[in-house]
Amino acid sequence: MNEKYPQKNSIKLWLSFVVRMVLFAIALLWPAGTVNWWEAWVVIGLWTVYGLVMTVYLSRYDPALLAERLKLLPIQKDQKVWDKLMMSLFTVASIALYIVPGLDVIRYEWSAPLPVWMVIIAMVIHLPCFWFLWWVMRENTYLSQVVKIDDERGHKVITTGPYALVRHPMYIAVIVLLFATPVALGSRYSLILVLFLTVLLIVRTYFEDRTLHTELAGYPEYAKQTRFRLIPGIW
Repeated sequence: MNEKYPQKNSIKLWLSFVVRMVLFAIALLWPAGTVNWWEAWVVIGLWTVYGLVMTVYLSRYDPALLAERLKLLPIQKDQKVWDKLMMSLFTVASIALYIVPGLDVIRYEWSAPLPVWMVIIAMVIHLPCFWFLWWVMRENTYLSQVVKIDDERGHKVITTGPYALVRHPMYIAVIVLLFATPVALGSRYSLILVLFLTVLLIVRTYFEDRTLHTELAGYPEYAKQTRFRLIPGIW
């Protein structure tokens, strides 16, 4: 996976990254109606640094995975209908998750801000989650945003690293980050959206697991060996 993209593709990938981060900052700050919101700037900074590090790392070691992860929308032509529906709902709810905190905490003050100690802990929790996401991506080059079997790249079962513990390790970090981000922003109302997104992801693991069982060679055997989907020893 050491082959590098031509300069033209590299520029396109970096432009995609910049656009995503700018839209992320706008989604947080515009609803707040002010840039004087330190919690939002810390969250923007955390995600920007993580994005920069991962873009540099993947552009060197796995550019195909980087291109897949930087696609703006998780909707693709040959995607299964159920996954298109789920990811459409997930995308809309995720955008709302970025918009609501500014309205809740800053502009309208719908709820009392969360304690500062809780906000800081949520910010710090981002760091191990980012490391865990890197670990997952390092092990699994087929980590698409959509549920699909990547025959063009010789898709095979991954059993190393976090995949030796659970079958869908990336969802663990994503779910923790779903809770950590609004808490880091001090928003209580956003947690309602987080609960919906978490349920959506858990349901998605069921359908994704069923697809992999029927379409990916070796997956049923792997599932027998690695019995848990998300939480080792529990489920």
